Amino acid sequence: MTSSRPALRLAACLLNVSEARKKDIVERIATAALYDKHGRMLPETTVLNIFSDYDYNRSVITIAATRDQLRIADEVATRVPGCSLFLFGYADNKEKKQLAEKRKSLGWFKKKTEININDLKVDVGAKPSIRYGITGVGASPYVMNCNVTLVTEDLAAGRQIAVAIRSRTKGGLNGVQAMAFPHNGQIEIACNVESFKDIHGSENTMDKNKYISYCDCGETFVYVSPLQIETQIRKLAMEQGISVAGTALVGFTPQECKRTAEYAIARGLGEFWKKRRENSM
Repeated sequence: MTSSRPALRLAACLLNVSEARKKDIVERIATAALYDKHGRMLPETTVLNIFSDYDYNRSVITIAATRDQLRIADEVATRVPGCSLFLFGYADNKEKKQLAEKRKSLGWFKKKTEININDLKVDVGAKPSIRYGITGVGASPYVMNCNVTLVTEDLAAGRQIAVAIRSRTKGGLNGVQAMAFPHNGQIEIACNVESFKDIHGSENTMDKNKYISYCDCGETFVYVSPLQIETQIRKLAMEQGISVAGTALVGFTPQECKRTAEYAIARGLGEFWKKRRENSM
């Protein structure tokens, strides 16, 4: 992301961890992002938000920093013993496979009994083990998380809707990866919404009500609006007699992330998520 502050170029990191019920552990992980391996506080680095889902027992930590501060893959591999990493998106120098594609190639969606961990090959770090599992590290234009909840317990119906809106499905939404999960007695369609370059004349970007544009490093990017995602899911759900309970964003839109990161970094607010939490209560 290009900042309005001269010479300040920003990058955002969405860190997903398999813990939500132990708040102290999640916050220790978030705070660790602010320090280097010698315990020195990193300049121009801030944790903008922590989103924890108790039911899934997972958290999403939004970190922003100047681009030279983010060396995620090598740092994780060297500082966390036993860590095994696979790379996706622009971080995958060989094939540049997207997250869903790379997960599938590693048997991510198979049952544990169907996976032979000795056959898995990772890109960085140690040989995979049952204890540490595998961590994904990727690079892409800004990714936003948008979750839509269906008033049903029918997982098969939810999966059908998730497949229909994916970008790789004909008639799907460009830049959207989606999965369906049971959540609090309902079904949640969890969407990763990736920004992509605006190609003038593309039928995907002709309807400006569906796609929101922003400028970064002199280039125009667009992403599907959360309203359009909800509208499309609501339409598909209604065809099956299912209603929509609501839509939630995890973290920020690209524009909100840039503005918030600039504010936090300019004021030296490394633990900005605490200030944000105080202001939102």
